[in-house]
Amino acid sequence: MTLLTGFNVIQIGGGSAAAVCGRMLADIGAHVTCIDAHTSTALLAHLNHGKAAAEREDLANAHMIVREGQPGDWSAGPYDLAGLRRLNASATIVTISPYGETGPQANDPASDLTLLFASGIARLLTGQIDDLSEAPVRPVGEQSAFIAGLAAACAGMHAALGKQPGASIDVSIQEALATLAMTELARVGMGGRSWHRKRTGDGNGATVTILPARDGHVAISPREEKQWASWLKAMGSPAWGADPRFATKPDRVRNWDALHALMSRWSERHDKQWIADTAQRAHVPSLPLRDIAEHLDTPQMRHRRYYQHRDLAGATVQAPGTPFGLSVAPSNRRQRAPTGPMPLSGVRVLDFSWVIAGPTTTRYLAAMGADVVKVEAPGGGDPGRGSELHTVLGQAKKAIVLDLKKPEALEIARALAAKSDILIENYASGVMDRLGLGAEALKAINPDLIYISASGMGRTGPDSQAVAYGTLLQCYAGFAGLNRHPGVAPRIGFAWLDPMCGLMLAFVAAAALWHRRHAGGVARVDFSMIEAMLWTMAEPLLATQLGEPVKPAGNTSTRYAPHGAWRCAGDDNWVGVVVRTQAEWRTLCDLVPGLSGMAALDLAERRAEEHAIGAAMTAWAAQRPASAAARMLLDAGIPAAALARSEDLLKSPHLAARAFWDGHDSGVLPGLPWRASFGRTIGPAPRMGEHTNEVLASILGLSRKRIAELRSSGALG
Repeated sequence: MTLLTGFNVIQIGGGSAAAVCGRMLADIGAHVTCIDAHTSTALLAHLNHGKAAAEREDLANAHMIVREGQPGDWSAGPYDLAGLRRLNASATIVTISPYGETGPQANDPASDLTLLFASGIARLLTGQIDDLSEAPVRPVGEQSAFIAGLAAACAGMHAALGKQPGASIDVSIQEALATLAMTELARVGMGGRSWHRKRTGDGNGATVTILPARDGHVAISPREEKQWASWLKAMGSPAWGADPRFATKPDRVRNWDALHALMSRWSERHDKQWIADTAQRAHVPSLPLRDIAEHLDTPQMRHRRYYQHRDLAGATVQAPGTPFGLSVAPSNRRQRAPTGPMPLSGVRVLDFSWVIAGPTTTRYLAAMGADVVKVEAPGGGDPGRGSELHTVLGQAKKAIVLDLKKPEALEIARALAAKSDILIENYASGVMDRLGLGAEALKAINPDLIYISASGMGRTGPDSQAVAYGTLLQCYAGFAGLNRHPGVAPRIGFAWLDPMCGLMLAFVAAAALWHRRHAGGVARVDFSMIEAMLWTMAEPLLATQLGEPVKPAGNTSTRYAPHGAWRCAGDDNWVGVVVRTQAEWRTLCDLVPGLSGMAALDLAERRAEEHAIGAAMTAWAAQRPASAAARMLLDAGIPAAALARSEDLLKSPHLAARAFWDGHDSGVLPGLPWRASFGRTIGPAPRMGEHTNEVLASILGLSRKRIAELRSSGALG
């Protein structure tokens, strides 16, 4: 099912991030054509599949123009911003670059690895470690391009909804990556300390951990006390389960090493799928760590018709499809045009989401001008309120409390849905239907409502009832298992998937609004997080089918050498370095004394001499601070970056020049993964139920008396 039929996009250049942006748009129906696109790798061939060639004159008819490169690339070429505006004054122009179009680092050379270091994500990726001599790693599959491309598609699609034509979007890959770690950035922005790579206590294992199995590994997440009790029963109620060292979650954190060893003795006697199935039957979230090949033919993917057959590199492969589970119903209502200065001015969003993925989505919608009404249950509300997460993701939203166990509260929810444009929810499968708030039930009272559900596996199929958090799905997809050095056990890592899904969901929400306005159809979105994860793991998926299965490789690369990280002076300071060309290699040999006799080595020879080159780089890096080492290399034209802490991003003159940080009563908060010519809506995160009375009065027209009655009944908590 397509949403963007009639929406014309032109993609300029051979950049992978622009190709990702174009692929996302094309996958839901946009007509994407390319100027100077590349198909030199299997990944680029997949990303640019089906995109016809465009000519310069075609730019005049584009709704969106996507280009990738540094500011210096455009000044000497035919596709500078002024030149594009002469050809097309109304199109949204999206520019993707390593460090953005402005700022002192705008023209610094960069690569996938160095951007992951510069954004701080390489520090967080694999979670805490025991030995700080282990170098940080980049994620598998050119993920900087996927995150930046998704940010570009999301921002560009919102801009296309705006009242004023001719918007410009500036996507910095560094910033798009950095905003995956919203909680970490918010913590330091509000005066807290940065996360450290050295493991302390359980390293978050009491929330989610990986156990060895007879045939691999399995991830489990008995994060609640009732889940822990169920997990003990699933393991056969071992005698050590009554040990007071493990009685409460804080106890388990303090005694984690002993507890993990005991669980491992049990788990290594069983197969990974059996353990996961046993846990799921006990309502304990658990999934096996799978190899990427194990996802190519499963009952769930067959049911959802996820893969698309495609001819690449002389072979027929299964390419990942869209994760949106789209269906569209006709609408006879007249659609409203934008009513204010922001793209989503006048759009109301009813937000039943919680924790990370959904609230990230609605944070972007609120920043683009939507009136977001966040619905929470009485008591603690969204678990994100227990950390800095709500402070950043709750910005510019309204918060109400409804006890959906009360019939009166359900009536309020239905009445709000009748007056909303979008509803988004990420409850467990079946919950909204049982409440009478499912898509079909609400269609009867608001046929114009765009209904978006997000779940681990999707709402249909044999695995749809599985309980699956984002970090578990990272394990299940093979992502966590590949993001490591050879010989190192897999780790959970930080919550990568949830914020990435926030970009996808905000994108499809904007696309659904565009479709409703221009084609009169109303979308139902059944979003699958595992399918989203696999969509961004296209490179290892394709490589596996083309006879080159991907294994954990740390920071090594088949395309570039040297390509890695070296420890610098100080506490856990590292510099990431990538040599892309023979000229860059000769320059590096001039700078690093231990390489002075190797300048004539070609790529194959450099890869063969990896240990000798690594030893020379180790000796050179150890003598200097990471920032000084990186700057020396950057000034010589070699991609490099110091491994950033969140405090480094907070103090960055480059990010300050780009107004990345927003002011807050208690400090500053991170901005969006893009800069837009029309700005962004900023506002404080609401207190629990802060706007309940206001929303019920202004949107539903309820009297003070009626609101008081609802409060007395407990419907409002």
